[in-house]
Amino acid sequence: MTAAACLFHGFSDPSRLAILRHLLLGEHRVVDLTAHLELAQSTVSKHLACLKDCGLVTSRPQGRASVFSLNHTSAVMDLLIAAERLLDLTGDAVTLCPNHGTAATVKDA
Repeated sequence: MTAAACLFHGFSDPSRLAILRHLLLGEHRVVDLTAHLELAQSTVSKHLACLKDCGLVTSRPQGRASVFSLNHTSAVMDLLIAAERLLDLTGDAVTLCPNHGTAATVKDA
């Protein structure tokens, strides 16, 4: 179960999820992702490092920059589709969860 929890941690942050979804479109440099997602360069770099450590993302040098792409694109797509399906089935239950939903975020603030 520890490995599964670590894998799902890679999908647990909204910025990481946005990066993963954007990389489904193809390879991107950090500067491209910051422009497309309107995130700070440090935020994108931090989340790409996490995703790379999880084995979800790979990079290759291109000049002075690195180009990032998804590993296992079809499996990531399948997982995101399954998540959307499960969210459709559970409705607002996930966001209303007192431990991890938006109610927890408000409570912790």
